Amino acid sequence: MRSSDPTPDPLRRSLLAASASAGAVVLFEPVSAWAQAAAPAATRPLPPYASFKDAGAMIVHSANTIELRRSAIGGVAVTPMSQLYVRNNLGPPDAAIVDQPDAWKVQIDGVRRPGTLTVRELKAMGSESVAMVLQCSGNGRGFFPSKPSGTPWQVGAAGCVIWTGVPVRTVAKALGGMDRAAKFLTGTGGEVLPAGVDIKTRVERSVPLEAMADSLLAWELNGQPIPLAHGGPLRLIVPGYTGVNSVKYLKRLAFTAEESDAAIQKTRYRMTPAGEKSSRPGDPSVWGMGPKSFVTSPLPEQGRLPAGDTRIEGLAFGGLYAVAKVEVSTDGGASWHTARLVGPDLGRYAWRRFELDAKLPPGPHTLTSRITDVKGNVQPEHRDENRSGYQNASWRDHAVTVTLA
Repeated sequence: MRSSDPTPDPLRRSLLAASASAGAVVLFEPVSAWAQAAAPAATRPLPPYASFKDAGAMIVHSANTIELRRSAIGGVAVTPMSQLYVRNNLGPPDAAIVDQPDAWKVQIDGVRRPGTLTVRELKAMGSESVAMVLQCSGNGRGFFPSKPSGTPWQVGAAGCVIWTGVPVRTVAKALGGMDRAAKFLTGTGGEVLPAGVDIKTRVERSVPLEAMADSLLAWELNGQPIPLAHGGPLRLIVPGYTGVNSVKYLKRLAFTAEESDAAIQKTRYRMTPAGEKSSRPGDPSVWGMGPKSFVTSPLPEQGRLPAGDTRIEGLAFGGLYAVAKVEVSTDGGASWHTARLVGPDLGRYAWRRFELDAKLPPGPHTLTSRITDVKGNVQPEHRDENRSGYQNASWRDHAVTVTLA
């Protein structure tokens, strides 16, 4: 997975070769015919900076929030860029920044020799690739009965993608090492704040220093230059953490003794108890992801299906830890059956496909799944109630009911 050579590393080469091979496992899969038929027409057009998205597969909540339909997710190991969700806290910068990506500059602070590096200089330090689940902190918010403010995401604000870039640890070493007082890795985005707006509204997130181990300064997504919609030309990638921590349009990376004082860190993206009027700095920050899974087929959108032999499919990921096993229930959690993991294992941060063959009688069946990671953590039955609807991994919330004839 790691390479000091600036050419693509073995993981990246094998993944891209597999997708191009006629007889290999399909990593990038088009939307199935039934999913296309089941998906209603989008009510809003795609914004220009995301015009390359598969319009029939996406739900455009707003210009900055675009979700993949559950019926379009399919059984893919790697999510195509055309189907990866979009979430921006502020509008993206001018599209011209991706015209000459190698010229983009990032300031590195909190090291012995602080300075500014271009993407071209970062590329000369070597590269690694990581396959990981990128998931919005609010994915699953739409299942909260309290209807928290924010986009009512269901399951489609997540995807498994491959990032390529230079490890943060490599950059720190090249600049003489980190300050001894450093406790956090802090990334600042390059979004342009409107005139008169408080500087504390900037997109700047801090994560514990331990997250640096597998973090990247990435310039490629699925083997292509990162587009503006996903944070190009340079993005901080923090595997295992929710998407807000992987700061887009990275213009500054700092090793800091304290967390950022930006609002997005200090009072937003906090696990504030439900019922509180506002978040507080002392509330737990939305950082690492826990185990989560959901069924992708069959789905209610397919209408009445034939009873009998039924293949149940889905996706599972452990967040910070690899998937150990997945169980499936066809009766809403009353009983469980161990599913088989299928397809490639792309590493601890990637999702795994799972399947279970069941013989189901006519009538309604509530299908759901739960994952156990390698540390023994089990996907919870109930959501973690919180003011903003973050980190919903409830297997009960993610269940679907299908009717067999």
